[in-house]
Amino acid sequence: MSTEYNYDEQVCSWRPKMRSYADILQDPESTAPRILSDFKPPHADLIEGQKKKQKRRERKLKRMVAVIVGYLLMGYMVYLIAVTAKTIPKIWDPYDILGISRSASEKQIKSHYRRLSLKFHPDKIRPDPALNQTVDYLNERFSELTKAFKALTDEEIRNNYIQYGHPDGKQSFSMSIALPKFLISDGNGKYVLAVYGLLLGVLLPYIVGKWWYGTQSVTKEGVLIPSAGNLFREYDEKIDEGGIICALSSGEEFKEVLNGDKAEYGLAKIENRILANGETRSSRGLTEKERRKLEDMDSGVRRKVLGLLWAYLGRVELGDPVLEDEKFEVAPIAYTLNEAFTAIALAYCNTDAILSSFRTAQNIVQAMPPNSSPLLQLPHITERIAQVIEGISSRSHMTIQQFMGLTDEKRRKLAVGKELLTEDQYKSAVTIAKQLPLLRVEKAFFKVVGERFITPGSLVQFVVKGRIVPPGVTPPEVNKLDLEDIDPEEGDLDALHGRKKKNTKTGGQKDSPAEDKPNLPPVTLAPYFALDHSPRWFIFLADSKQGKMVVPPYTVGSLEKELFDEQGNQTFAMQTLKIQFQAPPQAGEYSFVMHLISDSYVGMDTKMEVTLKVDEIAKAEEMAAEDDISEPDEDSLAGQMNALKSGGLGGASVKKSKKTKEETSDDESNTDGDEETSETDTDTDTDTDEE
Repeated sequence: MSTEYNYDEQVCSWRPKMRSYADILQDPESTAPRILSDFKPPHADLIEGQKKKQKRRERKLKRMVAVIVGYLLMGYMVYLIAVTAKTIPKIWDPYDILGISRSASEKQIKSHYRRLSLKFHPDKIRPDPALNQTVDYLNERFSELTKAFKALTDEEIRNNYIQYGHPDGKQSFSMSIALPKFLISDGNGKYVLAVYGLLLGVLLPYIVGKWWYGTQSVTKEGVLIPSAGNLFREYDEKIDEGGIICALSSGEEFKEVLNGDKAEYGLAKIENRILANGETRSSRGLTEKERRKLEDMDSGVRRKVLGLLWAYLGRVELGDPVLEDEKFEVAPIAYTLNEAFTAIALAYCNTDAILSSFRTAQNIVQAMPPNSSPLLQLPHITERIAQVIEGISSRSHMTIQQFMGLTDEKRRKLAVGKELLTEDQYKSAVTIAKQLPLLRVEKAFFKVVGERFITPGSLVQFVVKGRIVPPGVTPPEVNKLDLEDIDPEEGDLDALHGRKKKNTKTGGQKDSPAEDKPNLPPVTLAPYFALDHSPRWFIFLADSKQGKMVVPPYTVGSLEKELFDEQGNQTFAMQTLKIQFQAPPQAGEYSFVMHLISDSYVGMDTKMEVTLKVDEIAKAEEMAAEDDISEPDEDSLAGQMNALKSGGLGGASVKKSKKTKEETSDDESNTDGDEETSETDTDTDTDTDEE
C-alpha cells in the first residue's frame, strides 16, 4: 500500500489515505499528496478521458503489457526446462564398474577380474532375451570391465585415469538445449525458418530503425525537431504570453491529433465563439493583436489549433462534444511545446521572454487567459465574479493570498450574494485556497562556503530560505536558527555535493525506501488540465537594467524537508534552495532581481531585489584581521552579548586568546576558535514582493 493525503477542512491539514498498488501503476503522481476537492468542471468526463488518452500516448500501458508478456514468456521457458528430461553424465569409476572395494590390493583386483572374465567373456555367455540383452551389449560390457581392470593395474592407463578421469585420456563433451517438440517435428522446419526470417530480417531491423529515428527526431524536451524549428523562428525577445500561444500553434504534433477531416471541422464555430463581442469577451484573453493574427492565418490545422487553445484558456463553451474533446486534448501538447520554447528563451537570456514562457505554462495548466484574475484558480469563481470581488473599477488583480488575507466577514461580503457565490461554493473555494502550496521566501543572501567575505572570482552560493505556507493559513513564527546556513564539516563530501547522508542505523548502508522517498508538494489543482502535474518552482537571477538573465534557473521539484508529519499535519519546515555561480571578476556592489516562479499557479511568484557585495582580496583579509582583534572573547560578557546579537550560532569568528609569547612557544595557544561564520556580509534579508 502507498500513502496519499486528504485534506481535513476542520483542522486545515492533510490526512493520510491508503491507496493500492494498482492506483500507483495508473497514476504517475501517486507518491505525492493530493488536494481534496469535490469541484467538477464542465465536461469532467471528457477531461478524464483525455487524461487516460495522454497516458496511452506516453506508451506506459504498452510498456507494461510488453513487460508482462516478457515475464510470461520467461516463465514458460523455465517451465519447459524444468519438465524436460535431463541426462546427467555419470562419473567413470573403475572400482564401481568392477564391483570391488577401493581398499583391495592389486592381487585381489586381478583375482576378481579373472572371475568376472569367466562369467562375462562373450565366448562364455550367451545373450538372455528375457533381460533384453544383445551380443553388442555383452561385448561393450566386457570391454568396460577390461578398461576398468587396466586403469587399476596398467601404469600408463592409470595415469590417464588419474589425470583426465578416463582410461582413454581427455574426453570431449557436448551441450544441448531443450526445445518444444513442435519445433523439431518433421514438416515444421520451414515454418521455424520463416519465423526466424521474420524476426531477424524484418522485425528486428524495424524496431532498431524506429528507435534510432525516434531518438533523432525529437529534442530532449520531447518535441519534434520541426516543431522546435518553428518555435525558434517565432521567438522574439519582447514576446508576450499571447505571442507564445500563437507560436505554440505551429507545433507539428497537432497534425497527428487533427489529421484528415478534423483539420477543418468546426473551425467557423470555434472562431464565432471566441471572437464574439459581448460582456465576457475579456475572459477570452484575446487582444486586438491576437485577433488579427488568428484572422490573418490561413485555414488549416494551425488556425484551428490556435482557436482551440484560446477556447481552452478562456473556458469557452463550443457547443459540440467533438470540439470540446479536442479543446482539452491540445492543452497538454501545448504545455510540452512551451517547455521547448522556454529552453529557447533561456538560451537567449532575455528576461521578458523567459518570464512570459513561465507565465504561459501557468496559464495552460490553470486554463486561464493571459493577464486574467488569479482568483479564477478557485472553484466556482468566474470572470464576472472575480471582477465584483476585485472591484469593477480596479486596474489590478487580486491574488489568492490577498483574498485569503481579508477577514472572513469581508470575504463573504465580497464573494457571497445574488449572482455571486452561494454559501457552499464559498466554503469550497476557501477550503481549496488553504491547500495550495505557496512557497513563501523568508530570507535570501549570498555566501561563499567556508569564507566570511566574497572576493572576485570566488564560487558564490545564493541561498534562499522559504516555507510552504498555503494562503489563509497562519504558520508558527520563524525560528531564527532556521534562517542560518551552516557550512558542512570539512571532509563531509555528501554535504558538499548535496547528497543524502548514509543511515547510521543501518551500519552506513543504503537508506531505507522511506528515507529515499522525495518530499513532493501536493499534485497541482488543475481541474481543466488533462494531465496530472506536480508543481515545480524556478529560481534565477536577472539584471533589471540590461533585461538579461545572469544566473540560469534552478529547478525545484521535490523539497528538502517533509511537508507533513505522520499525522498529516503541516510541518511548515524551512526549505533551503541554493544556486551556485562564479562571482564577478571586479570588486563592487551588484544589484540583481531574484525571480521565484511557479509553473503551476498564477499570482504566486516572488520578485526580490538582492545585492551581491564583492570585496577586494586585500581588503577582505584586512577586515578579517581587524575582526579577529576587535571582537570580544566568547567567555566574556561582551562576547556573549555579541553572540546573541549575531544570532547565537557560535559561528562567528572567535578571537584568538591573548597568550604570552612563552605560552605561544609552548604550543598552548587556543586553536579552537578558528571556525568562521557560514554567512557573509552580503546577506539580504529583504521583504519579498509577490508579483
